[in-house]
Amino acid sequence: MDIQLTRTGLPEHLRVLADKYPRGEWESHGNFDELTRFWLDRHLMFRDVLARLTDDVQAHLGKSVEASVFASRSARLTGFFLNQLHHHHQIEDQHYFPLLSGFDERLAPGFELLESDHKELDQNIHALADTTNAMLRALQEGQASDDAAKVHDLLIGFHGFMDRHLSDEEDLVVPTILEYGPPDIG
Repeated sequence: MDIQLTRTGLPEHLRVLADKYPRGEWESHGNFDELTRFWLDRHLMFRDVLARLTDDVQAHLGKSVEASVFASRSARLTGFFLNQLHHHHQIEDQHYFPLLSGFDERLAPGFELLESDHKELDQNIHALADTTNAMLRALQEGQASDDAAKVHDLLIGFHGFMDRHLSDEEDLVVPTILEYGPPDIG
């Protein structure tokens, strides 16, 4: 499955709070709390693990790492990445986005946009899992296959999509929290 995201940022009409609260000022704001820091750290972790997965498959394709080492690491990291990503987006869709979208009706379409991204991501999570599993089976059987190149292509698509999506999410969520205070999730 080919992951697509053509926007280059949040549409201008959804940037009303993002423009008011530039990224460089977020952490010094009184409404920036530990939960917001944790959430941003999760986004950083997704970016880091995705980069590591891509580096690993490139090393495998370049034959600079043993197949067994690559397979073990790929299985562990891909499973971790996909499970954590799926769980993270479920929490956002079921809890955080409904609460945050209620703070400012001008931003509700932005949260709908992010939920739409999540639906596309779910399809691609399954595609990456299936393709990675096919690659791992071939490696386990000692066979060369084109699946590593397919995994690489999927990861490259994930990079672009995830970076845009996570940046848009941050530009919508954090300024909303700064403007209205952290949501009561209890």
